[in-house]
Amino acid sequence: MPVPTATYTKFSDKLTDSLNDINRMINENKEMIDSIQEVALGLTDAMGTLHTLTVKYAGIANAILDALLPIVKNLPIIPKKVTDLLINLEAITQKIIDDSQKTSKTITDVNSGLKAGDVSKLKGHAAELKSVTNTLTAILPKS
Repeated sequence: MPVPTATYTKFSDKLTDSLNDINRMINENKEMIDSIQEVALGLTDAMGTLHTLTVKYAGIANAILDALLPIVKNLPIIPKKVTDLLINLEAITQKIIDDSQKTSKTITDVNSGLKAGDVSKLKGHAAELKSVTNTLTAILPKS
């Protein structure tokens, strides 16, 4: 007498169905995923250019302030608020200069991670991007 066969779902069928679902979802969202990557690349390029421009002019402003502040501090006709403003401006430009290498490396690494599609590289820089944002936010004048 033949042994009755039990009905059951095979693990391989479940896994194949799951993989097919994942593949279908990726294909359905491919255009959006690629667009997000392209926008992110554009944003990192723009951020890199803005960073270069900011560091360049911060360096110029800092050099001017380094030469000007000793003179201004010794001129009694310059109001204290103006002197304090110049001191604060010098501190801001110096902070931009001091953080420029770290910011530049983060931007470059994120850009290369986006170009290579390296998710682990991008995840590794999420905290650094937050740090860059916090640094820039701290520099902004309080309103």
